[in-house]
Amino acid sequence: MTVADRCPHLGFDPAPGSTDLVRDMRRKLSDCAKEMERAHSKLTRLMDGSYWEGDAAVAFREQLAGGPLPLNLKDGAHSVHRAARQLELWGTELAEFQRRARKLDGEAKDAREALRRAQRHADDAGGTPPGGNRAHRGVTAAQGDLDDVLERARALAGEHEDTARRRARYIGDATHKLAPHEPGAWDRFTDWLGDNLPDILSACAAVLGVIALLGLTAVAPWMLFLAAGLLSAMALGLRVSDPEVLASLTDGFTKGELDIDFWANLLGTAGDFLGMLPGLGAVTKGVMKAPELLSATAGAVGDAGEVLTLGQRIARAGTTAGTSIKTVGVSVRTEAAAAEGAVSVLSHPRVFGGRLAPIIEKVDKPATVLGAGTAVYGVASSAVDALDNDAAKTVTSLLDGPRTLGVDVPATAGALHFLLRGAGEAS
Repeated sequence: MTVADRCPHLGFDPAPGSTDLVRDMRRKLSDCAKEMERAHSKLTRLMDGSYWEGDAAVAFREQLAGGPLPLNLKDGAHSVHRAARQLELWGTELAEFQRRARKLDGEAKDAREALRRAQRHADDAGGTPPGGNRAHRGVTAAQGDLDDVLERARALAGEHEDTARRRARYIGDATHKLAPHEPGAWDRFTDWLGDNLPDILSACAAVLGVIALLGLTAVAPWMLFLAAGLLSAMALGLRVSDPEVLASLTDGFTKGELDIDFWANLLGTAGDFLGMLPGLGAVTKGVMKAPELLSATAGAVGDAGEVLTLGQRIARAGTTAGTSIKTVGVSVRTEAAAAEGAVSVLSHPRVFGGRLAPIIEKVDKPATVLGAGTAVYGVASSAVDALDNDAAKTVTSLLDGPRTLGVDVPATAGALHFLLRGAGEAS
């Protein structure tokens, strides 16, 4: 499609490109990445020795042992997937740019027609005042409207170019792991850290939970409780802002693509969300209750009728601010300690008469340790290729799923119930 066909009234195309071509390229890259993942999976099974036995198999494994092929296939599939995601985002952005370009072209059409009418009026009026003056002012105004539309179109063209360059840079970054690039140790570490930061934060939060539960440090459990909630919130933010994770979840719910990545992303997002809620609730309730504590001690800071110098007022303001900060801290600490010690909803006397309480008490610690173990294993498998296989991911998901539903959800609900209703009803 030529410029004249796409934006005839603007005279140039602010958003060139073909969304159909972008979608086709994204589909081809996605198919390529899936084939590379299948090849890596088959090669991993061959290297494990469980898929092929015999002298030929031994010779095959000896040829590949320590070679770059398995890692290149794994990194290549990941890189192509990332490039495909960036193309998908660019396709959406390009479609929006072109919609705005069509709208501006329509405005330019109206502005040019208005300018032609104004020029005809000016020609008819000639130089005879006052009609001639009004006609010429109309031409000036119409020309200004057209110039404004053209200026916005040029701004759109600049925005389109900047976004295209940024997406191209992201695609280049995505293919950084592909051969023949040979990144150094630091580059490999930073790539790994960037790709797996949500899982690393989730694992750290889980480990803090185990430390607090088992009393392995002198740090107060409520502090570890809040720190774990903060790490979970950071991990959740990174996950929901990752186009790959969102695409995996969307495809799973809308297209039924319930593959291993879908379950891993679903459980990871759910775990981070559940881990964040109690800490967030404790901070929120602590901040909300702080004014009550402040009002109870307000009379202790001087007499209302006392005449003070400017220096004394500044000093008193500083004291009041310090007292307020300390009061908020004490309030948050109190609520966090209470939420950290809240019992699971399944232990509530109103749930099956409290008969599940002994069971919950027995499975709580093992489930917490299990969650930390699977989280740490997930991080380790991303760093050690030998640990990264579909069987391990399946087992991890099978362990995490029931634990999340049976332990984490009721425990989170119990903490929130405690924060919202109070200790009397939650115990």
